[in-house]
This record gives sequence, structure tokens and C-alpha cells, in this order.
Amino acid sequence: MNFLKYHGIGNDFILVDGFKEELPEELLSPQAQRLCDRHFGVGGDGLILVLPSRVADFRMRMFNPDGSESEMCGNGIRCFAKYLYDYGLTRETQVTVETLAGIIAPKMIVTDGKVQMVCVDMGEPRLARQEIPMEGGDAGSRVIAEKIDVDGERFEVTAVSMGNPHCVTFVEDVEHFPVAKIGPLIERHPLFPRRTNVEFIQVLSNEELQMRVWERGAGETLACGTGACASAVAAALNHRTGRKVTIHLPGGDLQIEWAGDNHVYMTGPAEEVFSGTIAL
Repeated sequence: MNFLKYHGIGNDFILVDGFKEELPEELLSPQAQRLCDRHFGVGGDGLILVLPSRVADFRMRMFNPDGSESEMCGNGIRCFAKYLYDYGLTRETQVTVETLAGIIAPKMIVTDGKVQMVCVDMGEPRLARQEIPMEGGDAGSRVIAEKIDVDGERFEVTAVSMGNPHCVTFVEDVEHFPVAKIGPLIERHPLFPRRTNVEFIQVLSNEELQMRVWERGAGETLACGTGACASAVAAALNHRTGRKVTIHLPGGDLQIEWAGDNHVYMTGPAEEVFSGTIAL
């Protein structure tokens, strides 16, 4: 099977063109686990499939390293969009993409015939408890600075769905925070029936955040696009920043704006690393 390797600020993916390659449905989960393994496979934070769609220009599916399927992936969809344009699947600089989180519309910023940056309309954040989903309390209420118990400690969390669940907590020193310890405990907390991604945020200024992320099904990664969007929304909801911020992640920076139309816009790079063939 032919594949390409991409990354969006260090969040790396194996991309397979479903117009050319065929992976049977029953093999998607086990092959995602195998391909994403950094010792016995290609290595990556996820497997992305480029597919035809009946309701949009294209369809994207994304599988985590543990074999679970994700609703959406912000860094992944930028890589997806770059592949579409750079390899001639489209000549349009804006397309619609069907995902499990709904239809997403990435806009490619092209220089010298190649996509350098991608601006993605990530849609409206979903804030009701039942939309996260999160147990406890009124189903229609927002979860803002709510205290939860985690391994004997209390954390204030804000929950946001960007089509996939995110639990955001603000910390004083994110660089030294024990993400590998607390991340999986919140990911699998009983309050989150479908598990959750977990973002640890340090506020640097009204326009800047520093972030580390524990991704559901993947562990700590260098970046998470939907997590950055959720963190920007959470910071604004908690009156810690304005609605347009730069988010510094271990892999690089993303520009996030929660605009007046209630949509969240994410802008960042995507890069092709290499291509190859692997025996299945």
C-alpha cells in the first residue's frame, strides 16, 4: 500500500489516498494500530484516509493509534487539504470536507504552486454539557470552571466540543505540569462517557496561550488543532484572553480566532515529510 507522511506543527499522520488504495473496513482499526506504531510500523499520531463523499467535495476519516476513530482532527485536516491541492485532486483553494463532526471548509494559502498554510473554518463550538458529552448537572448547561476530583486533587475544567470532546484546565506552569500523569486520568474520567481530549493551558497574555495536550487515544502529542480551538474558546469564556489568540504548542504555533459569527477559525502550516510503500 502506498502512503504519504505529513505533519502539522509536529502532529504527524500517515495519509492514504482511498481513490487509489483500498483498505477493507474490518482492517481499518487494526491497520491503524500497526501503521501508527513507531517501532513496527510507519509511526504517527493517526491514520488519515482521503475518500469520496456524497455530501461534500471530499470525505476524511481519521483513526487514532489505539485503533479508535476520531470525529475530527484540526492538524490532520490541514494535511488533508494540502494533499488535495498539491497532488491535483482539486484546483480550488477552498473545498468542503465531510467528517464525523460535520462538513469542514479548509481554505488553502498557496505559494509557488504549493500549499504553505491552511485556514480552516472549524465551525461553531458546542458548549452544552450533553453536546460534549459530559455527565452530571443539567444537560443543557455550560461547563465553565467546574471543579472535578482527579486522583485526590481538584481541577477547574471547562468543556468544549469542536465535534470531538475537549476538557480544558488552566495551570500556572505548563512546561513542568505532569501531563502524562493527569492527562489519562481526565481522559478516562467517569464524567466523560466517550472519553475526552485534555488541554493544559498557561495564559501568557491577553493574546497568547501556551498549551500541552493529552489526546484521546494517542497520549501526549506535539499539537492538536481542535484542542487549540477548544482552548481559545475556553480562555475567552473564562475572561482570560480575547477571542483572537496565538497558541504556542511544543510543535509550533497556531492562530485561532473565535469570530463574531460564532465560528472558530484556525490557521497553521502543513508539511509533507516523505512517501513510501508498506506491505499489509
